[in-house]
Amino acid sequence: MPGENLTRIEAQERRAIVDTREYRVELDLTRGDEVFSSRTVVTFDATEGASTFIDLIARTVRTVTLNGRSLDPAEVFADSRIALDDLEAANELVVEADCEYTNTGEGLHRFVDPVDGEVYLYSQFEVPDSRRVYTVFEQPDLKAAFTFSVIAPARWRVVSNSPTPEPVAVSDDVARWDFPPTPRISSYITALVAGPYEATYSELTSADGRVIPLGVFARKSLWQYLDADYVFDKTRQGFAYFEERFGFPYPFAKYDQLFVPEFNAGAMENAGAVTFTETYVFRSKVTDAVKERRVVTILHELAHMWFGDLVTMKWWNDLWLNESFAEWASTIATAEATEWHAAWTTFNAMEKTWAYRQDQLPSTHPVVAEINDLEDVQVNFDGITYAKGGSVLKQLAAWVGIEQFFAGVAAYFQKHQWSNTEVGDLLTELEVTSGRDLGDWARKWLETAGVNTLTPLIEEGSDGTISRFAVVQTAPSDYPTIRPHRLGIGFYSLTGDGALERVHRVELDVDGDRTEVAELRGIRRPDLVLLNDDDLAYAKIRLDERSLATAIAHLGGISDPLARSLVWGAAWDQTRDAEASATDYLDLVLRNIGSETESTTVRTTLAQLQLAANSYVAPATRDEARRRVADGLWELAQSAEAGSDSQLQFVTAFASAAATPAHAETVKALRDGSITLEGLEIDTDLSWQLLVSLAAAGAATEADIEAARAADNTAKGGEFAATALAALPSREAKQKAWSSLIDSADAPNTIVRATAAGFTHPATVDALADFVEPYFAMLLPIWESRSYQIAQYLIVGLYPAALASKALRDATRQWLSQNADAAPALRRLVGENLAGVERALSVQERDAR
Repeated sequence: MPGENLTRIEAQERRAIVDTREYRVELDLTRGDEVFSSRTVVTFDATEGASTFIDLIARTVRTVTLNGRSLDPAEVFADSRIALDDLEAANELVVEADCEYTNTGEGLHRFVDPVDGEVYLYSQFEVPDSRRVYTVFEQPDLKAAFTFSVIAPARWRVVSNSPTPEPVAVSDDVARWDFPPTPRISSYITALVAGPYEATYSELTSADGRVIPLGVFARKSLWQYLDADYVFDKTRQGFAYFEERFGFPYPFAKYDQLFVPEFNAGAMENAGAVTFTETYVFRSKVTDAVKERRVVTILHELAHMWFGDLVTMKWWNDLWLNESFAEWASTIATAEATEWHAAWTTFNAMEKTWAYRQDQLPSTHPVVAEINDLEDVQVNFDGITYAKGGSVLKQLAAWVGIEQFFAGVAAYFQKHQWSNTEVGDLLTELEVTSGRDLGDWARKWLETAGVNTLTPLIEEGSDGTISRFAVVQTAPSDYPTIRPHRLGIGFYSLTGDGALERVHRVELDVDGDRTEVAELRGIRRPDLVLLNDDDLAYAKIRLDERSLATAIAHLGGISDPLARSLVWGAAWDQTRDAEASATDYLDLVLRNIGSETESTTVRTTLAQLQLAANSYVAPATRDEARRRVADGLWELAQSAEAGSDSQLQFVTAFASAAATPAHAETVKALRDGSITLEGLEIDTDLSWQLLVSLAAAGAATEADIEAARAADNTAKGGEFAATALAALPSREAKQKAWSSLIDSADAPNTIVRATAAGFTHPATVDALADFVEPYFAMLLPIWESRSYQIAQYLIVGLYPAALASKALRDATRQWLSQNADAAPALRRLVGENLAGVERALSVQERDAR
């Protein structure tokens, strides 16, 4: 990635010189398979006589004309920049170039559908990739109006941020779409999606009386699986909720949602033209966790139309203003405006688990992060920016009051519409509406890193009542900040039928090392004391000894799913922190997960169960632990309700955990139908998941995988096949997979990701030791030669974490020591890999006691 970076200081210096007005972008998508022509006319004001640069990544720059002066591209264009000297007060720049399609999901991605040979294009510009399509001042605080004109095959659909115009014929089979200008927006949320997409349309009436056209799009070969009416329904619910709560009508002219192939993320908030991963088009049965996640994602992107698109951060250190807010807003909207009323339980099980993990890595950072350049921000789309920030906002809303919080947000939108902001701009409005001084809160929560731990201190009198109750707060030595928390404390008691019901609750502000809770004195001590009841605070919690014993014995008896999720989370935290045995965690999960009703809690817990068995149990007992986990999962699958969500989750987890030849035989019998479970359909995707399991066990061949690929010649089938081939345990198969990723740069992003997942399959851990040395040898060349997204997939995805050994730890430490001058973003990725192994070794040591 040489020559493509941009520092914050450079962006600030450029912003002091330049003020953009308008872009007119003309693209010709009929030039062949590799390149498209890009003509950009930029009008901007500048400091007279100053010099600056504009951004472009292109195969060829044909002409550069500044204020009527022709500049030699060979002299002014280098790496990703065009030098602009001797600027006037008002300027017009015209650049004509040939830009390249990508297969990495960055810039303008080109995909050929294996089903019918049709070509589909979509753009992905966040963080710095609009410059791969047109010439642009690539930074969020240089907003402008964008006018796109696109030449493409006449039979295609072409979608951008503005409403789609009627195409004008260029020839018999080629047309031009001249889009109206956008409002003033940042370049990273501009968009272009083109191809023979199928579409359906609807509309809604905005709060200000405007009719907003709606569209849902997908590839032809997937169209039959897309439940567009449901997408429209959730969209309408989100519009109504956000327009009321934000006090500001939807800011754009239309709202299209496009499900696009080979997408790296879950979705992208392009203004009025949101792109989504095709994972959300369900061709096979999926879990309720995935269905709910789709709804949260739909509402997350819709929330961005206000927070991120209407009002945008000045620089990427305030990326959290976009993502944390959308994370929080989408969760509260899901819980209050849709049928997914337990969304906060999902948030606890999924997002907060992610946040706590991220916040305990050596790379943790404040919510308002220090972003020195583009490479810094690329690695900051993480559990702090999204999940911790969302958690902190939830606590802030509880602290200042939800109505006051929304009132402050509404005032923020009114004051800063179409402009750029910093964190203080939002806090100023919240201080006005709440009457609270948020300075100290912001310093402790937004400007410092780390997660606190809250532990109950309980003393009991001879009559069984509480004589003293305090909340003890600690912080890690590296991040010693003690913070204020808005906290609920729940008392749960066993009923005659074994249920655990909440019998008392208090809510209070906790601050300092120890907070005495006098109002709990004299109350009979319950069977379970749950700190952070209702999950208002962002903190790890500990259970006292009596509560932990109650939870282990009666976890399934807790009727409130959020309370159960908190207990599951506390047990996992104590395991990860080497305060409890990983073997005991396996027992807890296998005994209690069968009665869990929340799909995302099941999903998250099963993933943690397998990590514990594969990496956290002491090496001497690991084989037995893996066998016991797989046996237990198969028993759970057999006893689960026919056709239930849990049945599907237990079957797929069993296939992933299969550890013995007998397990492989069971998987094979499930796949070929010689064993059946009532209500379980072995559909296309489940058949592939079972085949991946067989491949990793050495119970399937390359020919078996190719036969399955031939029967499912789709993009998804290709990804599953790549995973299965890379999961084959032989040295030859592993080397072939490795070479396809490292020795060649041809594979598209989703195949890279799928191949890496199969390569490091835990069942094939013995084959990974041979690739430790090649892994470290490839790091610098890959970082320097591949795009960021592909480099990240390879550096994280190929790391042999399943080895979880001292030898891997030492080799990783050695590379970091010998490459102190490597790019900070690269060192961060490797350092996070190391942290996972170091934690595993610590937990293994505890488990061996």
